[in-house]
Amino acid sequence: MASIIIDLEASMAQFFKAKPNRSKQVSAKISLEVTHLDHLGAGIAHQDGKIIFVPGALPGESVRGQLTEQKKRHARATLQQIVTPSPDRVTPKCAHYDQCGGCDLQHLVIDKQRSHKQDALVSLMARLGQAEAETLAPALIGKEWGYRRRARLATFYDRNTKHTTLGFRAKASKQVIKIAHCPVLATPLSDLILPLSKVLNQLSSKKALGHIELIEANNGHFVVIRMTKAMSDKDTEKLREFALSHGVSLIVQGNDADLTLICDTPKMLDLDSDELPYYELDNGVKLSFTPGSFVQVNAEINNAMVNQAVDWLSVEANERVLDLFCGVGNFSLPLANKGAEVIGVEGVPEMVQQARMNATLSGLDKVSFFHTDLSADLSTQSWLGKVDKLLLDPARAGAFESLQWLKKMKPKSIVYVSCDPASLARDSECLLKHGYKLTKLGLIDMFPQTHHIEAMALFELS
Repeated sequence: MASIIIDLEASMAQFFKAKPNRSKQVSAKISLEVTHLDHLGAGIAHQDGKIIFVPGALPGESVRGQLTEQKKRHARATLQQIVTPSPDRVTPKCAHYDQCGGCDLQHLVIDKQRSHKQDALVSLMARLGQAEAETLAPALIGKEWGYRRRARLATFYDRNTKHTTLGFRAKASKQVIKIAHCPVLATPLSDLILPLSKVLNQLSSKKALGHIELIEANNGHFVVIRMTKAMSDKDTEKLREFALSHGVSLIVQGNDADLTLICDTPKMLDLDSDELPYYELDNGVKLSFTPGSFVQVNAEINNAMVNQAVDWLSVEANERVLDLFCGVGNFSLPLANKGAEVIGVEGVPEMVQQARMNATLSGLDKVSFFHTDLSADLSTQSWLGKVDKLLLDPARAGAFESLQWLKKMKPKSIVYVSCDPASLARDSECLLKHGYKLTKLGLIDMFPQTHHIEAMALFELS
C-alpha cells in the first residue's frame, strides 16, 4: 500500500511506493566445482545450466562462493572459501595481493599461468577468428618477479589527516592502496617506494600531487612527479636532496606537460635531451622516451619480442616496410637497421617526434615517421601504398580500421603484435578473408603474475 509523507514546511504531500532495501539482500553461499579458467583468469564453474565466473578460483577446486551478479546465461560470484585446493595453488608473494588491482594470478604456479595463457590464446583464435596456426611458436618467457622497468603509482591526499597515500589502485576501484613494496617491480624501483612516500609527505604542496612514475632505464633510475601547481623553493630543495641521496634523476611534470629536471639548477628537458630516459635493444638501437609515453614495461621480453618480429618478417635490404602504431620506434628502427626502407605511423604526435629523434640518435636515415589517426580515413595519406611487409602493434582496440586498406598495401607478410587476444582473433578473421594464412602464432608473457595475454602472429599471403 502506498505511504503518505507530509512535508509540513512545504505544506504538500508526496506519494511514493516503498522500495526494497537491496543493500541488505545478500545471496546464499553456494558450492561450486571449478573446471577451468577463462581468458581473464577467473575460475569457471557450472550450476543449473549456467556458467558462473569465480575470480581467484582454480581448476579442480571445490569452493564456496557468493553470487554477486545474475544474467540469463551466466553469473558472477566472489570466492568465499576454498574447500579443496588445487595442487597448483601457491601463496601469493605480495603482501598487498588481496587488495591491489595490479596482479591477479599470483595464486597460480608460474608454469600453469603460462600454459593457461597459451591454451586461452589458441582457443580464442579458433573460436572468435576461425584461425588455426600452422606452427605454434615457443612462448617468449623471462623473469617471473622484478621484471617491470616502469610503473605509475597513484596518490591520495586525506584532508582530515593531512597525509598523502602513495600506492596502487584497489581492484575495480579508485581507492589508493598504500604499498610498501612491489615484487613485480625492478628491485631498485620497489625500494624507492617507502622513502619516496616519506619525502612527499614533507612537501608543503603535497595537495597538488598527481601520479608518480618510476622508471628504470639504461641511463639510470628516474622518479617523475606530476604536480598540478608550482612548487616552492623549499619543496624543490627537499626533492633535490632526495634525488642525490638515492642516486636518481627526479623530474617534475607540470600542468603544461613541461618536464623540469630537479638538479643543482633546475632545468627544462626537451625531446632531444640526453638526460631523458632511454633503453637499448640487443642490436644496439637506442630509444629515448619522455615520461608518460608508451614503452613496453618488460625489457627482457621486449628485446626477445623485437628480435622475433624482425626474424619472422625476414626483411631484405631495400624492401619497403610499414610499421603501424609505431610508438617511439621500437620495431621501426630495428627493421631499418636491417637495411629496409621503413615507414612508421603513430597517432600520438609527441611520440612521432620522439621516434624521429631516435632515428637520428641511432644514425638511421632509411626510416620516416608520420602522425596519423589510424582509425580514420587513410585514403589521402601520402605514405599509404604498396609495401612488401607490414608490422602492426596496436593498442587493445586492435587494428580493424587500418586493415580496411589492405588492398592498397598488399604486403606479402604481416607480423601482428597483440596485447588483446580477442581483438587479434577478430582482426585475424579479416586477414583470412583477404587471402592471408596464419603461419605462426606465439605467446608473449609480458606480464607474469597477471592474466594479461600478449601474442605475436605471422600472416602470409596465400
